[in-house]
Amino acid sequence: MAAEPESKPAEGQPPANGREDGEVPQEKGEDSKHPLEHKWTLWYDSGSGKGGTQSWGKSLRTVYTFGTVEDFWCLYNNVKPPSWLNPGTDLQLFKDGIEPKWEDPMCENGGKWTVQIPKAPNSKATLDAYWLNSLLACIGEQFDEGQEICGVVVNLRARQDRLSVWTKTAHNEAAQVSIARQLKDFLDVPEGSKAGYLPHADAAKAGKVKDRYTV
Repeated sequence: MAAEPESKPAEGQPPANGREDGEVPQEKGEDSKHPLEHKWTLWYDSGSGKGGTQSWGKSLRTVYTFGTVEDFWCLYNNVKPPSWLNPGTDLQLFKDGIEPKWEDPMCENGGKWTVQIPKAPNSKATLDAYWLNSLLACIGEQFDEGQEICGVVVNLRARQDRLSVWTKTAHNEAAQVSIARQLKDFLDVPEGSKAGYLPHADAAKAGKVKDRYTV
């Protein structure tokens, strides 16, 4: 039995499939994605290059750069969460063009806010939640002082893990305090837990140094 020919729409009516005769369907491309205000790069450090200042950074590698909401989720869903990684590992997400190094021109006069994540029965879930929520806060431009943000780092360590947000201008106390307060809110940090701010210049000094600001 011969197949019936496809019926044509009445004159003046659009085709049922929304396409004109002979028009090829288009796949979703970059034009249909939702762009972010900045591009971001994910970095990975296995920890094998942390034998001293001379070798630090040798194991630091870029993973992927993205600039849309869709590409972020594609990356996030295909990368192991921090809780699955070995102690000594670092993950960093920085604005494209900024390297997660103290000597980077955008970082050298700044510092970092750090939230500690002590080992506990639920610390792995807390770590992964802090990481995701900090990523969303950064790429979603949720900080009022967003121009100050360089990136976010998670350090996996044997005793306790750390999450840090790097900023540009250590001496701008008002901006740094604003960032810390919002960060603690975004992460839902338990009441009584403190975030500490350490300028990179202070961290480079010999001996133990104290946080310049705490919130």
